[in-house]
Amino acid sequence: MKRFLLFILVTTTLTSTAQNKLTPEQLWKLGRVTGLGISKDDQYLIYSVTTPNIVTNKSTRKLYLMATSGGGSVEIPNLDSVFVNSKISSNKKFFAYDSAVSIQPVTGAELYKDLPKSNAYVYNSLNYRHWDTWEDGKYDHVFVAPVVNGKPVRRQSRDLLFNEAYDSPTKPFGGEEDYVWNPDGRHLVYVAKKKTGTEYALSTNTDLFEYDAESGTTKNLTEENKGYDVNPAFSNKGQLAWLQMKRDGYEADKQDLIVFDGKTKTNLTQHRDDIHVESFRWSRRGDSIYFIAPIDGTLQLFVVNDAGATKSAPVIRQITKGDFDVSAVIGEADNLVYVARNDMNQATEIYKVDPSNGRFEQMTNVNTEAYAKIAKSKTERRWVTTTDNKKMLVWVIYPPGFDASKKYPTLLYCQGGPQSPLTQSYSFRWNFQLMAAQGYIVVAPARRGMPGFGTKWNEEVSKDWGGQVIKDYLSAIDDVSKENYVDKKRLGCVGASFGGYSVFALEGLHEGRFKTFISHDGIFDFRSMYGTTDEMFFENWEKGGAYWDKNNAAAQRSMSQSPSNFVDKWNTPILIVQGGRDYRVPVEQGQQAFQAAQLKGIKSRFLYLPEENHWVLTAQNAMVWQREFYKWLDETLK
Repeated sequence: MKRFLLFILVTTTLTSTAQNKLTPEQLWKLGRVTGLGISKDDQYLIYSVTTPNIVTNKSTRKLYLMATSGGGSVEIPNLDSVFVNSKISSNKKFFAYDSAVSIQPVTGAELYKDLPKSNAYVYNSLNYRHWDTWEDGKYDHVFVAPVVNGKPVRRQSRDLLFNEAYDSPTKPFGGEEDYVWNPDGRHLVYVAKKKTGTEYALSTNTDLFEYDAESGTTKNLTEENKGYDVNPAFSNKGQLAWLQMKRDGYEADKQDLIVFDGKTKTNLTQHRDDIHVESFRWSRRGDSIYFIAPIDGTLQLFVVNDAGATKSAPVIRQITKGDFDVSAVIGEADNLVYVARNDMNQATEIYKVDPSNGRFEQMTNVNTEAYAKIAKSKTERRWVTTTDNKKMLVWVIYPPGFDASKKYPTLLYCQGGPQSPLTQSYSFRWNFQLMAAQGYIVVAPARRGMPGFGTKWNEEVSKDWGGQVIKDYLSAIDDVSKENYVDKKRLGCVGASFGGYSVFALEGLHEGRFKTFISHDGIFDFRSMYGTTDEMFFENWEKGGAYWDKNNAAAQRSMSQSPSNFVDKWNTPILIVQGGRDYRVPVEQGQQAFQAAQLKGIKSRFLYLPEENHWVLTAQNAMVWQREFYKWLDETLK
C-alpha cells in the first residue's frame, strides 16, 4: 500500500512538474549548444555550451569533448589538443591570420594633428556606417607568416597580403571561415568584396581570391560571377567548393553549391529550383558534399555527389525528413554525420545521423532535464489557399494543454527577411513555444518571399512589399480564424525587421481584424529608409530604385506602398521596439511610427534599446524585451 501511495505521489509530482509552462526566465537559462567539429583522430565530438546569466548580464562559454561512440562529456580548457590548426598550411611552412589595419584617416584628430581631442568624423562616400558600427578607417586584412621551428613568426607589415580599403574577413559577419588553405600547402583562398565607399554599399559582389604563398601572387577565382561567392572549403583531394549567388545587388538570390577541380567549375544544385543551400561540408572521403537547405517549412540534410570529379550529372538526395530543423553539419566519423538539430519545442542539441536511412541518435543532452519540466506545444502544418489560388504553408502553434472547446487569443507572426525561411527554428527572442505557453495560439505563415518553395515563390516579394505578401498574411489569419477555438475579438499581429514593416503595413490595412500590434525594428517610411540605411543594394533591389526617379515605375510603386502613407487609417494600439545601433533599419523608423501613433491619440509605447543593433543580444535587455512584449499583450489582448 505504501509503495502504491508513493507511486501515486511520484507520478503526480512528475506530471505536475511536466506541465510547467515556459517562462522568459527559464528560456534564458537554457544552454546554447554549438557543434565545433570532430577531433583529428575521429574519436571525439567537440562542442561548446554558452549560457546567459541575467544577473551578471554576461554569458559563459564552456568547451566539451564527447566520444563519438557516445557517453558522457568532459570539459576541456581549449581546442589545441583536439583540432589540427587549420590556419597552418599542410606543409607547415605558412601560417594565416587576420588583423585590423589602419588604412584611411577618418577622425578629426587623425586629419588635423593639432586637434588631438577632436571626436569629429569626416566621410567622403557611403558605407560610413554598417550594421552597428561607424567606419573608423580600419579594415580587417589577411596575413601570411612563415612557420619557423614549428611556430608562426608574425612580421605584421611583411605578412600583409594587401593594403587597400576593403575587408577580409568580410564584415559584419565574416570570420576565420573566410580564408582557407588548399591541402597543397601553398595556396590560400580568401573572401573579399574589393570595393570601397559608395560602390561597396551598392554591391554584393564578393569574390574568392587565391594567394600563392611561394610566389606572392594573387588571382581572382570568381571574377566572372557578379554576385556573392562565399564559404570556401577544400576537400581532402584539393577540390574547392563554395556558395554562390549570381546577381549583383540581390542578397537573397538562389544560393547554389559550386565545385572547382582547378580546371572546371560545376554548379551542383542549379537544376533544383527548390534548393537554396544554407551551408555545407565535404564528406570525409571527399567524393560528396553534405548540405542544408530549407524545404517545405523545415531545414533538412541533403547529400550530393561531386560532379566536378565525375562525368555524371549531380545526384541530390534528401537524407532527413520531419518537423524539425537540421541547422548545421558538424562533421563525419565512422560513416555517420554529426549535425545540430532543433524544433519549435527544443533548442539545439547535437545528433548523429545515418546517411543511408536518415535515422537520428541524440548525442548531447544539455537541456534535456530542463525540458522534462516544461510542457510542450503542439505544432501543426496547415495549407491555406491564397488570394491568387496558391497553396501556402502555415505553421500553427497551440498552447500547452490546448482544449478545442475553449477560445484563445491568437497572434499572427510576421517573419523577417523578407526572404528568410520560416522553419522549425528555436529563437531565444521570437520563441513560439514561449508565446504559446502564455496562452496564445500562434499563426506563422510561410508567405511569399521564403525559400524552400521554389525560386518564383521566393522572389515574388521583391519590389512589391505591399502587394501579394500582405494578402498572404490576411489569408493565413482569416483561414485559422474560422476555427471555433480562435477568439476573433482577440487577434494580435507581431513581427521584426520585414516582419516589423509588415506590422506597420497591416496597421493601416487590416480593416479591424486585429486588436493590437507589436513591431520591432520595422521599416515605417520608405523614403527616409532609403536615405539612412547602410546597404543600398538591398533598397535598390527590394524597392526597385531611388524614390526621386520618377521614370522608374517599380520604384514609384514601391514608394506608394510605404506604411507612412496609410497612417490616416491607423487606429489600433501598437508597441514599437527599436535598437539604437541598428543601422540596417535606423532609429528614426521606430521614432516616426511612435510619433505618428502618439499624435493620432492611439495607445502606443516605445521600447528603445540604445546599445542593441538589429537584434537584442544582452541578457537583461532581452528580459526587458520579453516582459514588455507580454505586458503589452496582457494590456491590449487578454
